[in-house]
Amino acid sequence: VHPCHADGTCCTGRLTRSGITPQHNTREHPMADIRSNFLGIQSPNPFWLASAPPTDKEINVTRAFEAGWGGVVWKTLGEDPPVVNVNGPRYSTLMSQDRRVIGLNNIELITDRPLHTNLEEIKRVKRNWPDRAMIVSLMVPCVEESWKAIVPLVEDTGADGIELNFGCPHGMSERGMGAAVGQVPEYIQMVTAWCKHYSKLPVIVKLTPNITDVRHPARAAKAGGADAVSLINTINSIMGVDLDRMVMSPSTDGWGSHGGYCGPAVKPIALNMVAEIARDAQTAGLPISGIGGITTWRDAAEYIALGCGTVQVCTAAMVYGFKIVQDMCDGLSNFMDEHGYATLDDFKGQAVPTVKDWKNLNLNHIEKAVINQDACIQCGRCHVVCEDTSHQAITFTKEGGVRKFEINEAECVGCNLCVSICPVPECITMRALEPGEVDVRTGKKVTGEYANWTTHPNNPQRVSAAA
Repeated sequence: VHPCHADGTCCTGRLTRSGITPQHNTREHPMADIRSNFLGIQSPNPFWLASAPPTDKEINVTRAFEAGWGGVVWKTLGEDPPVVNVNGPRYSTLMSQDRRVIGLNNIELITDRPLHTNLEEIKRVKRNWPDRAMIVSLMVPCVEESWKAIVPLVEDTGADGIELNFGCPHGMSERGMGAAVGQVPEYIQMVTAWCKHYSKLPVIVKLTPNITDVRHPARAAKAGGADAVSLINTINSIMGVDLDRMVMSPSTDGWGSHGGYCGPAVKPIALNMVAEIARDAQTAGLPISGIGGITTWRDAAEYIALGCGTVQVCTAAMVYGFKIVQDMCDGLSNFMDEHGYATLDDFKGQAVPTVKDWKNLNLNHIEKAVINQDACIQCGRCHVVCEDTSHQAITFTKEGGVRKFEINEAECVGCNLCVSICPVPECITMRALEPGEVDVRTGKKVTGEYANWTTHPNNPQRVSAAA
């Protein structure tokens, strides 16, 4: 049976985010097995809700599990007395022109409920849903006694693991917690070691993106004994300014504070940081739970291809509701079937070897843009942007009242800008020149041989090709 639902039913025939009902999956025995085994923590699928408002209470988490989520990271617990949140706007969004949320900012802090209330609910939910992953996020002062006191309390709930919140960029960082710890590798290693000493549970370290090089905190987490890292947490941000009132937004009683930015717009940043950890010699093989802008099954598959064992979702659930996970499960399962992947491990990390430093890219590889005239709608955007901002490589003619745009290969450098901005999918594509062809821009024949910047004659620090 399909592993998305608690009752084993297939995730089909329901309303999607776009309001369109997908076709029923007629396969009686899907080949793909999307079950996850992360640090020995079993879950029916790799989709976990991230530590955030959707995982703050028993009622929310129960609804999430009923919808089909494979696991949750319970909203960050702290010491008593609990924190106090603002009683005004906590969220603000960045919208696309068609009113889709592409970025979300929040200034909410960790849980504002008593510690014992959260612990009782975690224990009850885990007892009722033993097949789902239950990770508990923690944030207490950078004092050994504080961590020594809280981790056994979490263990007693029956939770599967703990996540150390070293990433929250707002509010708590002003108090020496969250990102204030995550930006200091020595603190990361120290606190991680404390938690490994005082707890038998798997320890996941959540990393902040508000740092120059994410590899250093990841290395510190591993040195401290972390079983895995999760990333990214949210990015420092101010969403905008009300120009009529001259007040930043969101604001409370006329004042605001920077918050944490998440959503689809942060996905490229997160993917890069995940890839940096996955390909770093010192952290390669360290399990990763990917976070940042995951809205569809395709987003999740990209994270898994870059080495993630699970993915965590927040913004998509807050925008579309918990049932979005059903589309994610369906899509991932169908993708795996189409490509012959029986399990998640079959394609996990497969894209990592393709991520290289710029200096290693093949400078002898040549591509040119190609416009499909049958698909072209003659909007002219490619011509305008190439003329104004790029290489003047797209010509414009008009014959018999018909506009025509063509590639001038003598000027085309293969930059891919026209492909990126064309409103018609696959109308403009890139063609790689074959060995023996002549690049009319340079007059040189394509050799098919690999050469990079390290040996290029223009590089003052070039190394000998023979070396």
